[in-house]
Parts: sequence; C-alpha cells; structure tokens
Amino acid sequence: MSIQRPVVVVVSGPPATGKTTLAREVARDLGCPAILRDEIKQGMVMNQPGHDPEGDDPLNIAALEAFFETITVLLRAGTTVVAEAAFQDRLWRPGLEPLTGLADLRIIRCTTPASTIAQRITDRARTDSHRTAHGDKALLADMKAGVYDPARFVPINLDTPNLLVDTSDGYAPGMAEIKRFLLRDHEGYAG
Repeated sequence: MSIQRPVVVVVSGPPATGKTTLAREVARDLGCPAILRDEIKQGMVMNQPGHDPEGDDPLNIAALEAFFETITVLLRAGTTVVAEAAFQDRLWRPGLEPLTGLADLRIIRCTTPASTIAQRITDRARTDSHRTAHGDKALLADMKAGVYDPARFVPINLDTPNLLVDTSDGYAPGMAEIKRFLLRDHEGYAG
C-alpha cells in the first residue's frame, strides 16, 4: 500500500472575510484538523494578564511559530490539515514554503466587500470576547480613517493551486466545488 502526501488547505484572506468559518467547515467536511492561528494566539493571551494587542504585539511572533510548528508535526505524521490565518505573502510565505516538502498545498483566498468586513468586525467585537486578543477595534478605526484598505491585501504568491471564494452570502463557489478543488489530484478521490 502506498502512502500519499498529505494536503495543507491554506485558508487565507483579509480579516473578517469568513476564513475561520470556512476553515472549520472544510475541516469537518474533509475529516481533518483545523489549525487556526487566532485560536493559538487567544490561548496565549489567556496566560498574559494585561495583554495589549495594539502596536507591536510580542505574541504575534510566538503565535506564528506555534502555528507552523503544530502544522509541521501533523504533516510529518501524515495528517492532512486545514490551516487558517491572514497569510499575506510577505509575512507568511517564508513559513509556507518549507511545508511544500511535506505536503501538497491548496490555497483558498476568501473575499467579501469592505462594507461586509466592517460589519463583521463590528458584530464580532460585540459578541466574541476573545476577539480582544486581536485588536479588531483598531482595525475598524483604521478602515474608517482610510488607513487600512482590505483591497490592498497581498495574496500568497506560491506556485500552487489557488481558489478565490466569495463569502458575502454563503460560498461562491459552493462547498462541493471547493472540495473538488482541494482533492482534485488526490489519489482515490472520485469527485
């Protein structure tokens, strides 16, 4: 029996584009773990009384390192993984490139209009106390001031299959097409 390489499903995009929701759904559908960078950081914040996410947050680097170390351990064990984070090219490509030696990468980039992003950030700030670990209020203020524009997001630039998914109202393309994209070259998949 031959063993095939695991897949790393990279779910990327600007903040509040539906990455976490999609990553969880994809992982559940594929039957594999979802490793979410923000949840790793939130776990770190629990042990840092008085943590301030604004400015140069020292937990960002520690969360990034723990994120990639976790993914690497799972890939070495032969586990397909859904990995979710913002994944802008300059910051994240150095961590993703070494994974290509362990797994096949598939990149999903989530997108939605800036007005939807602003509404989602506002809603989650009101309903999710864990979001204080990430500086959402400052991000929303930057959007309103014109300092941050999600359209300037720089996607990952790796020679690997990419799929753009609009999360404005459900998923376009839908979950069946997303699953076909993720497993299209995976031996034994008859999608």
